[in-house]
Amino acid sequence: MYRNTKNTDTKGNSFAGVATGFAVAASLGALPTWAVAADQASTPTNEQLEERIKVLERKLELQSEESTAKAKEAPVANASDKGFGLKSADGQYEIRFAGLAQVDGRYFVADDGTLRDGFGLRRFRPIIQGSLGKLVSFYLAPEFSGQNNVGDGGAYSSIVDAYIDLKFSPYASFRVGKQKGPVGLERLQSVGYVDFNELGFVTELVPNRDIGVALFGSAFKNTFNYTFGVFNGTTDGRDVSVADDGQKEFEGRLFFEPFKNDYGFFRGLGFGVAGTTGVKDGTGNNVLPRYRSPGQQQFFSYNTDVQATGVQYRISPQGYFYHNSFGLLAEYGISAQNVRRGTNYREIKNIAYNVTASYVLTGENTSYRGIRPAHPYTIGGSGWGAVEAFARVGRLDIDNDAFAGNAATQLASLNTNASKARSVGLGVNWQLNANTKLTADYNYTTFSGGRSGGRDRFDERALFTRLQIQY
Repeated sequence: MYRNTKNTDTKGNSFAGVATGFAVAASLGALPTWAVAADQASTPTNEQLEERIKVLERKLELQSEESTAKAKEAPVANASDKGFGLKSADGQYEIRFAGLAQVDGRYFVADDGTLRDGFGLRRFRPIIQGSLGKLVSFYLAPEFSGQNNVGDGGAYSSIVDAYIDLKFSPYASFRVGKQKGPVGLERLQSVGYVDFNELGFVTELVPNRDIGVALFGSAFKNTFNYTFGVFNGTTDGRDVSVADDGQKEFEGRLFFEPFKNDYGFFRGLGFGVAGTTGVKDGTGNNVLPRYRSPGQQQFFSYNTDVQATGVQYRISPQGYFYHNSFGLLAEYGISAQNVRRGTNYREIKNIAYNVTASYVLTGENTSYRGIRPAHPYTIGGSGWGAVEAFARVGRLDIDNDAFAGNAATQLASLNTNASKARSVGLGVNWQLNANTKLTADYNYTTFSGGRSGGRDRFDERALFTRLQIQY
């Protein structure tokens, strides 16, 4: 019995094991089919992966192209010692902000012991300039110093320069608006680069600024430049803001720098001639000139009933030479004008010259366009900037015919006006950096006539100092 029972259990267990085996086998057979189906549903194929990668790469390319396009269109801000500005990405549209400020200290000692001194804001000019494409550029410089010319009196603001350039070609462009007359060499030099605080005698004979249109350009690799213009016409050494009569003045200048592109001894040589011609009818605001000394003191003017009438012309040969640290600038001026007092008509021809020599003591090169310090001044550093010494001689002669005749016929009186002024000056500039300059100059001027009885007016001894900020 025991043996049969064991065999029966074994058979039963064997049956159960077989049944279980079939069940497990069935389960094991079904699992791979379900798992593969699920995996196929969630995992992309190689073709799908490649397609997705291509889509992502294209999106990145489009984003990069869009960013590059925006960068090309974005304006570029810039700042340097030449000013602050904003320029379009292609460089054709630009606006720049610059400025000039000059604060003077002035001291006079006369032979009679009179001492006059004081501080003044000589110039304060915010400057806006820029371009509108390749064709048009503009320049605007208002003056807020309160005095246009020291010694003229009055407190006011004005527009010094306001013009538009049409830049058709380097050979020929047009300038329209208020601008410097293209005559005086020292007048045409940027006022921030002039050695002496005040300009020389020739500047008293040539136009300052006028309103009109000028054709200008350069040729032969910029070794020759010219300007010809038609202007309202202005009195010697002064500005004009509006047309004051029906007459116009023609002004022109030819200037050569034949060795400008060479590296020889004469590279800094420039010379030329400039002049004006026109007619004045003596009406309106176009008054006769008043001439000033380097100390900006008036020493000559016509009698109040004298009028300009007929032709006026000016001529000014001029030149400069710069080599390494040495500079020399010279100009000569003639201003001839027909005037009358009552029925007394005369042509008055006034003549002036000035010569300025300079030397940079710290070794930097100098030029008509200023000095750039090799080692700008830095607080606590080794740089001290550039130091320049300079000297000037000059003279202005009034035509003797202006004083001829008696009190009823003469155009000016020697009792109140000098017939000649001669000046010698010395000075030093300390150019701390590209934007900051300290200047001190001394001018000694003598006169012929100008006091009661025709005696010589007192000698002028003028010490001028200046702090200049330019950017």
